[in-house]
Amino acid sequence: MRQDASYFEGHEPILVYIAKRLKDALRLEGVLNEAGLDYGVEADQYYGGFLFRGERTGAFFYVLPDTVPAVHRVMRSNGYRPHEGDR
Repeated sequence: MRQDASYFEGHEPILVYIAKRLKDALRLEGVLNEAGLDYGVEADQYYGGFLFRGERTGAFFYVLPDTVPAVHRVMRSNGYRPHEGDR
């Protein structure tokens, strides 16, 4: 279920996905909600593009460290490629 910032207080949230389109973000929210997994989401900036590289806004999905394996499993089974590594 979607959580607010207070849910992550005292913990280091782990970035698991950057949705570049609203439709993609809404679909992932549905997948995570259906699986009963807690997550946080916020709008943030990322750099994208090939020929016209620039700063864009996306939906950044975060989870607590102990739920990363379960979230990655659910994401992969629904066609998502989890973010791994640095932002």
